[in-house]
Amino acid sequence: MTSIITGDIINSKKSSPKNWLGALKSVLNSFGTTPKTWEIYRGDSFQLEVQPEQALQACILIKATIKQFENIDVRLAIGIGEKTYQSENITESNGSAFVNSGVCFENLKKTTLAIKSPFELFDTTINIMLELAQLTTNNWSSTSAILVKTTLENPDSNQNQLAKILEKTQGNISQGLKRAGFDEIFKLLHYYKTQIQTLC
Repeated sequence: MTSIITGDIINSKKSSPKNWLGALKSVLNSFGTTPKTWEIYRGDSFQLEVQPEQALQACILIKATIKQFENIDVRLAIGIGEKTYQSENITESNGSAFVNSGVCFENLKKTTLAIKSPFELFDTTINIMLELAQLTTNNWSSTSAILVKTTLENPDSNQNQLAKILEKTQGNISQGLKRAGFDEIFKLLHYYKTQIQTLC
């Protein structure tokens, strides 16, 4: 089993790619190399392959990376399934994980993050949770987004260490994480991971 994330930048025309493209490439690079593990195509669309238990955290990290820039956001669809054909380019590989990701992406209407897997009951539950989470994540300010991104990228750092990295006070970090709903998102990531580990 693998997971394929299909994404695109919302309102990409409202922000010069030189603002966000480097940051997007950098975060995708942390999961592997292009074009085998990830690829950007049509200027503002991309695909990324990660382990199923990593998929949601990867999406939250990508979301935080993009939300640090004004006026833009990101749509993300997670597809879980098999990979039956491996090409040099991820966008030419195939299997049910790719099909699920594509179908899920096509069905993103009012929501900006959803999942489609072989496990219907799991999908129903997690998609409701993701819709609720988006009430917070879709409204992150660039300050909140940078804070969430830094926290996810430094999982072993405490608030004092994060304060040093971001040149803020520990109080700023504590308040900022509260505003960003980080504790709740962290619980969601933990729930997702434990469920996926029992299913896959």
